[in-house]
Amino acid sequence: MAAEGDFLTRYRAVSNKLKKRFLRKPNVAEASEQFGQLAKELKQQDCLPYAAFCNLAMARPILTRGEVPCFQTPPPLCRCEQTLFNAPGEALALTDAARLFLQAEQEQRQLQAPGFDEHLQAALNCYSFTIKVYIEMNQPVMAASLCLELGNALKEMNKPGEAIIHFQRAAELQTQMPIESLLSQWEVASCKILTRDYDGALAVLSEMQLACQERAPLLPGTNTPVGAFMDLMAKCEISRVLLLMLLEPPPQKLLPEHAQTLERYAWESFDSHSQVNFLPENVFLLLQSVVMACQEKDIESLKYLQTELWPLLSADHNHLLHLVLQERISPSGQGV
Repeated sequence: MAAEGDFLTRYRAVSNKLKKRFLRKPNVAEASEQFGQLAKELKQQDCLPYAAFCNLAMARPILTRGEVPCFQTPPPLCRCEQTLFNAPGEALALTDAARLFLQAEQEQRQLQAPGFDEHLQAALNCYSFTIKVYIEMNQPVMAASLCLELGNALKEMNKPGEAIIHFQRAAELQTQMPIESLLSQWEVASCKILTRDYDGALAVLSEMQLACQERAPLLPGTNTPVGAFMDLMAKCEISRVLLLMLLEPPPQKLLPEHAQTLERYAWESFDSHSQVNFLPENVFLLLQSVVMACQEKDIESLKYLQTELWPLLSADHNHLLHLVLQERISPSGQGV
């Protein structure tokens, strides 16, 4: 980078404009604009962490002595956008900083370069601050969208355990939007399955299905749910059945709601499909066969049923079905 475009020199020059001087107020608006311009230039040059530093300086810590800011914990605040009473501008700058730090971490991982997750930690801090700002602005939807964005990014980085808390927070912030809240809970269950917390996933899915039953609108004159609720109930039902086959809880530890679920798939219940009319009949019959094959420990039948069900199920369900089969082939007591 040329001398006139040197990041540290220009950063300190802008920071010096924020120094308190006798009978002279700092021009915060001008400093914020210059930090923003510097961030754009650095982003164009693929200097993502430095661009993130500038975006963060726009929103939060402007150090008046010209030091390079530390992003482990926020220093005493002298915020550009907050000083200008511009909460939306502060949130936008923080969001840009978070995404740049996250992008820098993703690129570093793609290159398989050694590191200490410093960019990821900076991104987590920025997301946390941004979510707090949106909550203070009484915009829970925006806060929830950032929780989901961060959760998805962590899940893609093979960190499902760390993603769970962000999906849970998104679900809590989406209480006024039942479908979106349930979808966030679905992500919680998915992450729990990836971390082999099958009991926890089963509990989340059972809670989701109960919520769907309570809230779902029904077709007039029937007990058939409609719309997105029907799809969610079907996803939860399939996952719960497969998890019960994977866990094989003993009868004395089987919860009543789980016992009722398994009863619907007993061969003696010929009219049981009417109780799960949110599932296609062919999927229901194949699941019924899976339950019977598991109870009879018929591995060859399970392999055949896996082939039949594979094109009918989602990737998450196929993963669970694969675990069920593997557990029957090589019992471990852990579903692997």
